[in-house]
Amino acid sequence: MKRIVKRDAFQTASDSEHKMTSPSGRNGRIPALDFTKGALVLIMVLYHWLNYFLGMQGDIYKYLRFLTPSFIFITGFLISNVYFSKYKIADPRLAKRLVQRGLKILGVFILLNVVRTLLLPQPYRGQMVFEHFAIRNLANVYLIGTDLGGGQGKAVAFYILVPISYLLLLSAALLLLSGWFKYIFHVVLGLFLVGIVVLDLNGLQSANLELLAIGLMGVILGYTPIEKINTFVRHPYSLAAAYICYVGAITVWNVIYPLQVIGVCLSLMIIYLLGEQGDQPGRVRSCIILLGKYSLFGYIAQIFILQLLHRGLWRVDLGVAGLGLSFCAAFALTILAVEATDRVRARVVPVDRLYKAVFA
Repeated sequence: MKRIVKRDAFQTASDSEHKMTSPSGRNGRIPALDFTKGALVLIMVLYHWLNYFLGMQGDIYKYLRFLTPSFIFITGFLISNVYFSKYKIADPRLAKRLVQRGLKILGVFILLNVVRTLLLPQPYRGQMVFEHFAIRNLANVYLIGTDLGGGQGKAVAFYILVPISYLLLLSAALLLLSGWFKYIFHVVLGLFLVGIVVLDLNGLQSANLELLAIGLMGVILGYTPIEKINTFVRHPYSLAAAYICYVGAITVWNVIYPLQVIGVCLSLMIIYLLGEQGDQPGRVRSCIILLGKYSLFGYIAQIFILQLLHRGLWRVDLGVAGLGLSFCAAFALTILAVEATDRVRARVVPVDRLYKAVFA
């Protein structure tokens, strides 16, 4: 499997510097991919704001179900598109870097939830610690994958980091086997899909298994040259028609797993197509692209921003205007946090090193 070597700039759903060889042979950024991740961060602000301020119900939620699997799909895409491009498949450094990155993501998840718990009021703090370390909840979060993240009263937040870390660790393990069988990712994906069907037939579900399967789809797609992907997505009318059919389908049947996979692919293609328009990005597009480079940081920052807003305003009767202002504030503060971080990193070396130690 011969691929052009690129500078390693992988940041899992975060501060990535992914590179792709252009037709001219020069290494260049893929701003459309950064735009896609940045747009997902902004849509995630809406998703979490609905959770915190309106208590999002199923009828709204199902139209945003593509968000979490979209992040892990892009993570898988970057694993094969960036990591596999830099290292030879047999290079032991490749598996080592994936393991390091996976463990770091899992460590960030644990640390963030510890900090979140310590910031809670004393009576509620003890309850949250008990709930988090209860055997049932440990199994739900780390094994089965019940999504306990997001809301103010949930046992954990930042849940998406768990399956992302597992995908990195799984990819490292599968790489060790790929020297003997090059289609190992395809086989494991097939086994995961069979497992999902078997669980569904027995009335069971594993979010981690479903998300890992979507992540492996991203890994497999990442082998596709970016030029072919660009050609495929440049059919806006076909994509719009397909998306309308998808929205109609989930309205009737809800978001069953096959429709969720379709929704992830269609949503990402549409956002990617929007990000691909124009060689010189304007102010708004440049802002979204910057968010894409810091998507992991932006995801974490918006949670803390929304928690602060929620705690500061929970006794206030906001009304429609107040709710609108709270959403605009969350939206703007997330963008400002990313832009401030980017500027400080450029000027203060210790901050840049700290950022790289945590997120790079």
